[in-house]
Order: sequence, then structure tokens, then C-alpha cells
Amino acid sequence: MGGTSGMGGAGGAAGTPGLDDPGSVATAFALPVTTPPPPRLRGIGVSLPATDAPAKTQGTFPYAADLWAEGLLWAAVLRSPHPHARIVSIDTSAAAAMPGVRAVVTHADVPGRGPHGHRTADRPVFASDVVRHHGEPLAAVAADHPDTARLAAAAIAVEYELLEPVTDPEQAFAAEPLHPDGNLVRHIPLSFGDPEVVGEVIVEGLYRIGRQDPAPIGAEAALAVPRPDGGVEIYTASTDPHADRDLVAAHLGLEPERVKVVVTGVPGAMGDREDPGTQLALGLLALRTGHPVKLVATREESFLSHPHRHPTLLRYRHHADAEGRLLKVEAQILMDSGAYADSSSEALAAAVAFACGPYVVPNAFVEGWAVRTNNPPSGHVRGEGALQVCAAYEGQMDKLAAQLGLDPAEVRMRNVMATGDLLPTGQTVTCPAPVAELLRAVRDYPLPPLPVDDPSGTEDHWLLPGGPDGAGEPGAVRRGVGYGVGMVHMLGAEGADEVSTATVKVTGSVATVICAAVETGQGFTTLARQIVQDVLGIDEVHVAPVDTDQPPSGPAGHSRHTWVSGGAVERAARMVRTQLLQPLAHQFGMSTELLTIADGKITSYDGVLSTSVDEALAGKELWATAQCRPHPTEPLDATGQGDAFVGMAFCAVRAVVDVDVELGTVRVVEMAVAQDVGRILNPAQARARIEAAVTQGIGAALTENLRTSAGHVRRPDLTSYALPTSLDTPDIHVVKLVEERDVVAPFGAKAISAVPVVTSPAAVASAVRAATGRPINRLPIRPQTATVN
Repeated sequence: MGGTSGMGGAGGAAGTPGLDDPGSVATAFALPVTTPPPPRLRGIGVSLPATDAPAKTQGTFPYAADLWAEGLLWAAVLRSPHPHARIVSIDTSAAAAMPGVRAVVTHADVPGRGPHGHRTADRPVFASDVVRHHGEPLAAVAADHPDTARLAAAAIAVEYELLEPVTDPEQAFAAEPLHPDGNLVRHIPLSFGDPEVVGEVIVEGLYRIGRQDPAPIGAEAALAVPRPDGGVEIYTASTDPHADRDLVAAHLGLEPERVKVVVTGVPGAMGDREDPGTQLALGLLALRTGHPVKLVATREESFLSHPHRHPTLLRYRHHADAEGRLLKVEAQILMDSGAYADSSSEALAAAVAFACGPYVVPNAFVEGWAVRTNNPPSGHVRGEGALQVCAAYEGQMDKLAAQLGLDPAEVRMRNVMATGDLLPTGQTVTCPAPVAELLRAVRDYPLPPLPVDDPSGTEDHWLLPGGPDGAGEPGAVRRGVGYGVGMVHMLGAEGADEVSTATVKVTGSVATVICAAVETGQGFTTLARQIVQDVLGIDEVHVAPVDTDQPPSGPAGHSRHTWVSGGAVERAARMVRTQLLQPLAHQFGMSTELLTIADGKITSYDGVLSTSVDEALAGKELWATAQCRPHPTEPLDATGQGDAFVGMAFCAVRAVVDVDVELGTVRVVEMAVAQDVGRILNPAQARARIEAAVTQGIGAALTENLRTSAGHVRRPDLTSYALPTSLDTPDIHVVKLVEERDVVAPFGAKAISAVPVVTSPAAVASAVRAATGRPINRLPIRPQTATVN
């Protein structure tokens, strides 16, 4: 970490609390007792509730879909019904002539630069010559009513010359280029150790991972408002507002200062929340009409437009000695990027680097490719790259255990890595890596009781796979126990400049945090309040709404806001702390390091000074701005070697499932989770995020797959795309959270949400293998693969 600006800083860190909320109320029935008031919830380590929770639960929280403006127009987007076609002509005359239509725009109306993309600029705002995936935008309409806009978009006449779609990523290597940049997005040939090593035991496997959608609760929506200076303001649920501002400005031919992005409430974000093409189209329509223009995407449009998890094909060969210790791993990883690159390069780097998992592997040879196809776009979804390889290498560990006659947990225990071990990229794992402790915790956790076979149905704790009204019979149910051990990287990778800026202002006894880190549900606004409370002893802390008038803080994802934005808030708060304490220290002839702030009071080491924070502030206005920048990383070289990651987090999961081996239905009975968290900053939030992440992982394991046929998305709706509900969610037990602080991270905290998502699908697949004896090499698990003849 490095880089600060402001007025200097000082102060100490709070201790590590337990998982339970502090405080209890004594009760007595015989004699009256004096009950002390419960302590105020504030600071790092307590379960401070989110300030926006009441508004969200009451339905009053402001999302972009709820916004309104005087003179509002409505937008609709025409999207391609074909996955691959040449555009012969586009005729907008019928749409433009419809009553109520104010503007129709196509690629010819985009004044700025060409392609865009979050990390690789290869996607046009509107297709001009060729459409490359089902749902690609071709034109947009602004009208005085949403129905008029949709009818006008449908009235745009497009003549296509259909082209054969490339939908198999294996065929993309030999196919005609789908894009001027070619079909290959990236190739990483990792080489580590001696290629001639051969194990006494060799197991092989072929694995396929499906296309999981982030499926945000609220579909994409945005509002664009023209400004008097010829610019535009965009109100949207952006997770990286400054990047979106720069993108919109470049494509509209405007200076960045004439574009402002205001972040509205984010109704769920598991990765890249928005398709930036929506904001570009709205900005163009707002400038063309001189009116505010709003778009609320349908669920179908949401499925067609935003990025999904990369479908991946993985071939593995594991070599081990007779004791089950790994000697060499060989792997081929092929990721389907869809029509455009997006974050495929980053996802592939994670997949290749973590291809062997959190295990010691002295020799590894992994070849990874990401290729363009005519399938839906792939991009950043929580745990990208790491989830796919975890399912594969854990399948290999199960095969190795079966061939050696070992317990699946034991074969893993013989190979787990620890701090100081090497990744196949040559990077030393310098952060805490308590993998053995995590695996031991879930292995030793008591198993749930077996169900009671009660045909009368009076025993309510017996539930057949498929639900209480399912067609299965108890006699066909087999129970399985399986394990998953996984890892993720934190922050960006391969030289990404991770930096965030924050300002803390104190007026009277109220503090305000100004930071462009977007609250996506990860709890950053709550954490920012806790940090300021902890450092300054102030109860009332507000976090300002996010817009691009503030300094940039970068994208959400990989727990980067906990690290870099939380670190920036802490530094700014400590600078303010120094400003607050310096006059008192000078008055009593001591340094600020001899003063402490706790429970709203300032005290000296010798007890001579004792005053409240409110009294010390006495109407003062203090402020400071600071930055946080982690230590740099480097790109992987031509052989896949390099220190590409700032830090890593680890997780172990034990899954217990019941499988109807005749019908192939699966019920997840219990998930036991042990996780390496560094330090618990908010116990309630930590547990909630782990439970939510495990549920998302169960969806990837059993139900979630955006299916396509020859490049066409089949039934893009929430009826066909089955998300896990509360009825599908098992008992989730967080059996251990290891608090071994990462010394290079602010607060010592690690990523919470991503690693349980990565690990849970592998654990469920492992448990189904144990129940059925089938290989289970595809996610989500299909019923026919879970049956036993």
C-alpha cells in the first residue's frame, strides 16, 4: 500500500472480536437486578446494521427503474434475432415516422470512437456490418411512451444475410475470423518443473462447466439527462462509474468533465452489473432529443445483453505416487468468451494460475485458451476462472482417492499447500494459507442425521429429492458426502493499478465519508462507517452518494473496495484523528501517540487527560483526503510465470446430499464451510455473505445454465433459468472462520464472497459422486448423470 495526501496520521487498530454480537441482557425472576444498557454498536468487529436495510425492505430504496424527470422519453433497443449474420441494410424510416417517436439512432449516429469494452475495446455500440451474437444491439429508439418505443424498434427493417454461427469453442481455432482481432482472445502456456515426471498412479478427466448468469434481482435500467453545457448525466447502477463516464464521453465525442455518472441503488451485482451499451445508447438519445431518456430492460434483454460466466472445457491428467502425493498436473483449459473479449483475459489467467488448486504440485503444465464464438458474451462473474478449474481439479482428487482406496478428505490433506509454498506460476504464497486447518474443520464437523424412512409422512424432517411431492421413493435415495477446497485471488491481477481515494470530513460531531466505491451489496458503506467510528470515536457517520464528481475508486469485485477503498477511508480518518488530537497533545506536552480514542472518549496514557470526542471537536471542521494503493503485480510471462496476484483467500466446503438414483434428482442436505477470512470486520455481514455465496454455488452445481441452441438463447427468462430458492437452500453451517491477518491488507481482512462460490459446486459434485459412483464431470449436474442403473 502507498500514497497519501492530507494532514498526516496516527492511531492504533482495534482488537479482534468474536463472531457473536457483543452484549447480553441479564434476566432474573427472584430478585430485581440493575441491567446495564447494551453497548452501542460501532466500530470494526461489530455487526453494525446497514443503513439502507429499512428502505430496501420497505420498497422505498431508489433504483434507476424508479427515476423520473420532466419531459421524460422512453427508450427501446432493437436486438438481433440471429447469432451470426451480415447486415445488408437497416431502414429506420417507418420507425421514425411513427407518432410519438422522437429519435432513432444506429451506428451511423455514434459521433465518437469505435469499439468499446471493459478491458478490451472490441465491441461496437451498435452492430454495423455484422452481428456476432443473439441479442446484439442494432438501433435504439426514443419515444413518448414505452409501448411506442418498443413498437418503433420492432418497425425498423433490417435485411440480413445469415452466416453459419461458430458455437463450439473447439471449432473456433480453424473457423473463419469472427472479429477483426481474430478468434483467439488469449493463449497462456504455463510450464513449471520437469515435464518428464511420470507418477505411479495416473487419473484423467474431461469436464464441462455451463454458462451461469449473474441474474441480478433487478434488470438493467438507466436514465440519461441532457445538460445545459451540451453534456449528459447518466443515472444508473454502475459498479465502475468513472470507467463508464470515460466510455460514454469518448463515444459521444465529449470531454469527460461534460459527462457525469450518478450511481443509483444497485439491485444485486455478482460481477459486471451493467451492459455499458445501454448507457451509450441512452446518452446518444438524450443529446439527440434534448430530453431525459429512460430505459428499463426486460428480463429477456438482461439475459441477452450482460456478460455470463465463461462456459469452459477442461482436460486433466494428474500424476501421483503410491501414497497419493501429487507429482505432476497436466491440463488444457478452453474458455468460451462469446462474441467479445470483455474480461476473458483476466478469467483465463486465474484459471491457469489456479489450475492445480490449493495443493502442492512440483510439476505443472497447463495450456489455456480463451476464444471468440457466436455464443452470448462472457465476462466477470464472481470467482471467474477459479470456479471452473476448482470443479475439475476436485473431480480429479476424487478419482485419485478412489483409485488409491483412500478417503477423499485424506488424499486432499496429504497435498494441501501452506504459506511459503509456490503456485505453478512461480509466485510464493506469502499470505496466510491455513488450508489444512480449513479442511480438517469441515471433515471433523458432525454429519447430519440420516433421514427417517416414514411412508406415512408424519416425520417432517424427511424430504425426498425433488421436494415433498416429488415422484421419488425413499428406497431409491442414496446419501453422499463430498469435499471441495478452493482459492481465489483478491484485487485485480497482472499489473492492474489498484488505487482508491477517500475523503473524511468532520463537522461538529458528525462525520461524512466521500468515496466513489459503489455499494453493490458487499457492505462497503457499512464498513466505511465502522472504520470512521473505530478511528475517531464518532457515532454518526454518513457516506455520501457516489458520482463521478468524486475522485475515482475503481470497479467493484475481488473484494477490492474492502481493501483499497477501506484502506483509503482508514488513512483519511487517521489523518483527521491526528488533527483532532494535536491541540490536546500540545496542551499537555505529549505526543498524539500517547492519546487513545475509545468508546467516544479521548484519554492519555497516564489518565491525566480524559475528555469526550464531542467536547474535543467543539464545532470544529476537520477533513483529510488519502489514497490506498497495494503493492504492484506483474503480467504472466510467455511460460505463465510471474507474481500476478496481490493476495489469495482459501475455503473448504463439505457437502452432504441425498440423491434419488432412479430419477437423478439431488437434494443438498447440508453445507459445512470453513474459510480463511484474515479478520472479521462485521460478523453478521460475513456470515450472510458466505451463506449467499454458497447458495449461488449450489445454483451453479445443480440448476443454473443459460442454454443455447446453435447460438440462440433458449427461453431467456426466470422460468427456464432456475435460480435456487429458499426451498433449495440447505442448512449452511459456518464451522470455522480462521482469523490469521494478512499483514499487507488493511485491517488484515480477506475476500469473503467469491471463494465459497468457487468451492461449493465442486463439493456438491463430489458428494453426488460419492452417492452414485458416477464420474459427474459436468456442471450443472444433469439428472441422467446422477442415476444408477
